[in-house]
Amino acid sequence: MTLIAVLGSTNMDLVAYVEKAPQRGETVTGREFRTIPGGKGANQAIAAAHAGGDVTIISAVGNDAYGAQLRSTFEHSGVDTDHLRTVEGPSGTAHIVVDDEGGNAIVVIPAANGTVDHLAPGDEGMIATADALLLQLEIPLAGVLAGAEAARRHGVRTILTPAPAQPLPSELLAAVDLLVPNEHEATALTGRTDPREAAAALLDQVPEVIVTLGAAGSLYATRGAEPFTVPAPRVTAVDSTGAGDTFVGALAVALAEGRPMRSALSWAAAAAALSVQRPGATASMPFRAEIDKQYAS
Repeated sequence: MTLIAVLGSTNMDLVAYVEKAPQRGETVTGREFRTIPGGKGANQAIAAAHAGGDVTIISAVGNDAYGAQLRSTFEHSGVDTDHLRTVEGPSGTAHIVVDDEGGNAIVVIPAANGTVDHLAPGDEGMIATADALLLQLEIPLAGVLAGAEAARRHGVRTILTPAPAQPLPSELLAAVDLLVPNEHEATALTGRTDPREAAAALLDQVPEVIVTLGAAGSLYATRGAEPFTVPAPRVTAVDSTGAGDTFVGALAVALAEGRPMRSALSWAAAAAALSVQRPGATASMPFRAEIDKQYAS
């Protein structure tokens, strides 16, 4: 099996479903409430594990009930938790209101995630054994940079999802092998609205870029070659939550197994297409046999 390390956030999503979101000072009655494990780090780790990777999460949870539940979710998903820290205080939470039109409003409280601003003893050694390191931006940038630089020291491929979008320091970009923004993140990073132009601008800073295009698939660009797009399967989407993280998790497994980029992108697109046909984030992430079947169809 390929070994994938994921350094990132772990949250409990607290989701309230309402007909119409409340305005300031207004109280409304909701129709449903769910607690759903989330956070981009957790999402990518579980997606990669479902896709057949041997996955270790480097993250932090609090010493509260959510922390225990999140740790259990990883273990039941086949994600190794030897590098999942438990710290004093609450776990990270995302407080989400979803209305009947599919709109949402989110308040994220990092809590334990805010402590992941450095590598703990043993983390670098674990990263050194991996085939790829997955990173996102829901933990402090200092922690992301520490992970990326550790991977660079040991020749481990680093894949960064620049979300939530924010200015990226040059020393971080210098340690990134593959940058995977969506269209909005690519625009935020470059000021270019055209994905090809945005990808070209990003290649000044990183050697490879994949811009995800939602239902339109993905665009791949690398230095010294013509960019190309890979379409996504046509499906009826029910819930796109976590689709991007599903794509990245599956992509990391495919690349670590040595698939050519075009094939890896198609396989990852098949995984994402399956995920959007089901509700939820981690609950919607497909297993390897399902991805293979979708990819072959």
